[in-house]
Amino acid sequence: MSDLGRFSSRERLINANARSIKIRPPYNRLYVAVLACVAGLGGFLFGYDTGVVSGAMILLKDDFELSILWQELIVSVTIGAAAISALIGGVLNDRFGRRPVIITSSIVFSCGSLVLGFAQDKQTLLIGRIIVGVGIGLASMTVPMYIAEASPSHVRGRLVTVNNLFITGGQLVASIVDGLFSENADNGWRYMLGLAAVPAILQLIGFLFLHESPRWLVIHGQYQDAKGVLGKIYGENNYGDEFESIRTSVEEIKKAEHGGKKHLLKNIFKDPRVRQALIVGCGLQMFQQLAGINTVMYYSATIIHMAGIQATSLVIWLAAAVASVNFIFTVFGLLLVDRLGRRKLSIISMAGVVFAHLFLGASFQLASMDSPPVDIINNNTICHYSTCDGCILNSQCGFCYEELNNTIFDGACILGTQKQNLSSCDSDWAFDYCPSAFAFLAVVGMVLYLMFFAPGMGTMPWTVNSEIYPQWARSTCNSFSTFTNWMFNLLISMTFLSLTQAITRQGTFYLYAGISTLGLIFIITLLPETKGKRLEDIQQLFDHPCVLCASEDDTPDVRYVRVTPHRDADGSDDDGRISVVKHRPYSSQYGTLH
Repeated sequence: MSDLGRFSSRERLINANARSIKIRPPYNRLYVAVLACVAGLGGFLFGYDTGVVSGAMILLKDDFELSILWQELIVSVTIGAAAISALIGGVLNDRFGRRPVIITSSIVFSCGSLVLGFAQDKQTLLIGRIIVGVGIGLASMTVPMYIAEASPSHVRGRLVTVNNLFITGGQLVASIVDGLFSENADNGWRYMLGLAAVPAILQLIGFLFLHESPRWLVIHGQYQDAKGVLGKIYGENNYGDEFESIRTSVEEIKKAEHGGKKHLLKNIFKDPRVRQALIVGCGLQMFQQLAGINTVMYYSATIIHMAGIQATSLVIWLAAAVASVNFIFTVFGLLLVDRLGRRKLSIISMAGVVFAHLFLGASFQLASMDSPPVDIINNNTICHYSTCDGCILNSQCGFCYEELNNTIFDGACILGTQKQNLSSCDSDWAFDYCPSAFAFLAVVGMVLYLMFFAPGMGTMPWTVNSEIYPQWARSTCNSFSTFTNWMFNLLISMTFLSLTQAITRQGTFYLYAGISTLGLIFIITLLPETKGKRLEDIQQLFDHPCVLCASEDDTPDVRYVRVTPHRDADGSDDDGRISVVKHRPYSSQYGTLH
């Protein structure tokens, strides 16, 4: 027998001279996987809506003659509604539980999708987008929290990342649907937007058979129900330690809420650990959006079109190819999150994002330098430009030109919208792009961006926010951080097209590069490593105002060990042989085992 002694199969923590060993508890892999996948359909809805609007907008702006303002409104009103519902979602989660909120989000999203599919005017389209936004907001703040609270600690990061995998999967499916219906100019967008009801209905059905979060049940005194759920997760004979750990943390909740719920916000901002965690959580969500991800996803087809690729169907299918990169590299994040850890993955990701934005800026700058000249000068003072690039930046103007053997000639900058100008332009017409030999570089830049963004900054803000708050503040803090995400999402989506006109396309991406650099500094300074920690233990990581301020002595080592069942000569089987399988920094409040 090992000189470390005999141990039962239950999880215990062993400390010896600042080196600790933690034994993994067994768990029901099938049940946990089904739980994560059904809950992850909420992420699929989020991703589908993000991806589908990119291709649908190419058809919508023609069908409804949408101005720049209306295009930004159609995209952004969903985000605003999601921000508000995410903020309200914290209260709803605390009072009614995670499961009812997710079921409600599925119903609301289904209704909104049907409204969009049957919309007859842009006002109805706007109402449908608002309804969809309410459903997305509720799901986006609840699903990661639900998965985290029902997951064993050593696979929690991977399982929460499943939600992000579903988000990118939804974006990929949406892009494929966009491509399939791109040739149907009259009703293609109806199918694109209306089909979103299908996954929402599937999630609704799935959650009728799933249980409430065990941690929420313990908080509300439903101990037997909580034991039943934990029994399904860990097995009937192995949930005891987890249940006791959760019940102990409930005492913090009662203490924090002493005097009533009205003091909850006060206690959140008064507690230095929780306040620091909230700063980190909201900061990650803010920089995720300021890094421009939803500019790339909402406007991927538009960006490709801007770069100089003309055919609508080709643009939409290229956007689908870009979305597939997002999905594939999110899988890499799923594989790496519990190996590299949250901190290292986020740092590498954000550094790559900065590089990709610089590449995109340079791509559009080269395209601008290669912009075809205006050969035919007219007397109109509004559209008096020397190149196509300057001409299309003015929303009132468009570029009319002839093309022969890839050579542009007889270029003219003329006044009017695309349809009004077709009568006065018998040649090729471009009102929001310029033909360019460097168009492919923008596609390469977007691929590079998603290769870096998807495995790290695409997933880590949601993963980290699902685990860094104590139980008593988790719902409220998650609603704050999700609200932050949606508000900066709104800011980015409402300003992207306007920024491209105000400071040029290349200037916009250079601006995003600068903001992303600030985000990289933020992550290096403030984001601790949460890999492998119990939810109840993570608060100790915020004892210091910044990660660089903490000494190595504050995070003694921990090793995971696997217990192999071993029968003694008398037939007993509650002993085990121990082998070390993982190693990670760790600090614990638990005692020693001799």
